[in-house]
Amino acid sequence: MGCGRLNRIVAEAVANGLLPEYELVGCYSRTFASAERLAGAMAERGIACTPCATIEELLALQPDIVAEAATPAGMRAVAEKCLSNGCSIVCLSIGAFADDDFYATVRATAAKHGTKVYMASGATGGFDVLRTATLMGGATAKFFNEKGPHALKGTPVYDEKLLEEQRVVFHGTAREAIAQFPTRVNVTVAASRASVGPAAMEVTMQSSPYFRGDTQRVEIRNPQVHATVDIYSATPEIAAWSVVAVLQNIVSPIVF
Repeated sequence: MGCGRLNRIVAEAVANGLLPEYELVGCYSRTFASAERLAGAMAERGIACTPCATIEELLALQPDIVAEAATPAGMRAVAEKCLSNGCSIVCLSIGAFADDDFYATVRATAAKHGTKVYMASGATGGFDVLRTATLMGGATAKFFNEKGPHALKGTPVYDEKLLEEQRVVFHGTAREAIAQFPTRVNVTVAASRASVGPAAMEVTMQSSPYFRGDTQRVEIRNPQVHATVDIYSATPEIAAWSVVAVLQNIVSPIVF
């Protein structure tokens, strides 16, 4: 679901033999033309992938797993349909789960139908240590994100002064961050769900002139542990490869 740059990488991973346990049966995107392009590219590789105009068409193919790389709004629209039809989800648009009610509904739906939502790490990481430190008790968590000004165009915080001036453009919770930047800070919600929750995760976003890519730094503390996971990515491609890693883990006898 979502047939842009990220899921094209996932599809290519299937075509290149990195996911031999999987068959790519179909693809669905907000625009049918995008689905047709991805299906056409796969056909050139000898893979019969059906382009679908609706999520219902995709689910009619009876997939076991949907790899989602769309938007939080798209995730909200299809999650329950997928899970209640026996289809698990590998999710990148984790910003949808900043909403506690939606999170609870999805959790209950998955439990009822024996399906799962796998939260891909996207452009961040360290979910294992975040979960472990939180389980120990007394944890607090912070998230720092650095972007270049061009990555903030079209958002409420952008102005041309950012082209020459380093500035903190947002400080608040993960829930507030995803509300203001619906498609740009899914990672903050992912890290918060792995730890203290969207209302408790403190998020700072900084704009730096001439900066390219993304820096994601998540920090967690409890009375015994202090851990920092610091990741720089020049492109968004790491998010797609995190989906490939999740898909490998699902079928692997050894899970990292």
